[in-house]
Amino acid sequence: MNNDPLGYDLDDGHGTVFGTFLMMLVAGACALAAFDAFGQIYSPNAGYPKLAPVPLATQSLGAVFGEEAKQYGHIAHYLMGIVGYPLGYVLLARPVSRAIMPSLPWWVTGAVFGVVIWAFALYVMAHLVAGNPPFLGWGQLTWVALVGHVIFGLVLAAVLRRGGRA
Repeated sequence: MNNDPLGYDLDDGHGTVFGTFLMMLVAGACALAAFDAFGQIYSPNAGYPKLAPVPLATQSLGAVFGEEAKQYGHIAHYLMGIVGYPLGYVLLARPVSRAIMPSLPWWVTGAVFGVVIWAFALYVMAHLVAGNPPFLGWGQLTWVALVGHVIFGLVLAAVLRRGGRA
């Protein structure tokens, strides 16, 4: 049953939107776990830089809200990964993808979404908000972050697809 104008099946078996939101949270948690595992374990073990999303979130919070907000860097990282980015995927990326090219495979939408959130994180947040060089200077960390964000997008899209929500 499709009762959503954006094209999502909001009937989770109980007739509520709650199931869709819960599936989005599960997908975000899985995607964030994959992102963090890649950035904190696999990348450094392969000889590449370790991703530092919490320090970036901390720096961004300090730039926007002042020094006292810096203590919430971990919370900001988890909220963006589990709630913020999945909402962006469900409410923007997937509907735009379906409107532009309905037959586009889920994994292409997920990968493109990963590139978009990478650009958001490394240009908007790291550069415009926190004052770092654009894309953190285009060093190895930039490319590790790109791979990590694409992994995030792919896992998010895969879990939502598997859960019947994308």
